[in-house]
Amino acid sequence: MYNFHSHSLLSDGCLLPSEVAVRYLALGYKAIAITDHVDYSNIESVITSILEFTKHWPKSSGIKIFSGIELTHLPLEQFKPLAKYARQRGIKIIVAHGETLAEPVIKGTNRVALEADIDILAHPGLISEEDAKLARKKEIFLEVTSRKGHSGTNRHVVEQALKAGARIVLNTDSHAPEDIIEPSQLIIIARKSGLNLKEIDRICQDLSKFLVEKEVR
Repeated sequence: MYNFHSHSLLSDGCLLPSEVAVRYLALGYKAIAITDHVDYSNIESVITSILEFTKHWPKSSGIKIFSGIELTHLPLEQFKPLAKYARQRGIKIIVAHGETLAEPVIKGTNRVALEADIDILAHPGLISEEDAKLARKKEIFLEVTSRKGHSGTNRHVVEQALKAGARIVLNTDSHAPEDIIEPSQLIIIARKSGLNLKEIDRICQDLSKFLVEKEVR
């Protein structure tokens, strides 16, 4: 199992990146991305820190750690330049904070985020059919999440993703130790969101291919 949405004390999480990594490893995860929240105020420091951390993380540890960021609550015109900057700096996984119903996100965020160079649209709320189709065209993952509040629209996200043929990712969006759940719990959440075991297996296979692509780049 993989998780490509987690936070450390580099933003609003409460654990060091190493603590995040070790806790996921203990539960059997094979790879994660640490994707702390960024905007113009902190993107430089977060990128520098997470790249330094992943550079020194031992390959023999049993878990692969990918550098990441989450573009969060940005003015719409800032998604493209900040995603481009992060990619140029060497960030592997770029998440965009989607239009969750649990927070006051700027209307239109889903669309402009999908138009930027991102990998995952997190908790995209009541994502439209048109935006789901754009996610498919750009091969961007739509997130099914275990995060309380954000998870309220999981079933809608799954329905739109399956209808459009868009990629799906299962994530925890962890901020604290109690958010780091066992893979079996994540599968239960996926089932409750309307995914069957065959579809979940296909999602995991797709993520495996995605990992290979990220390692090659």
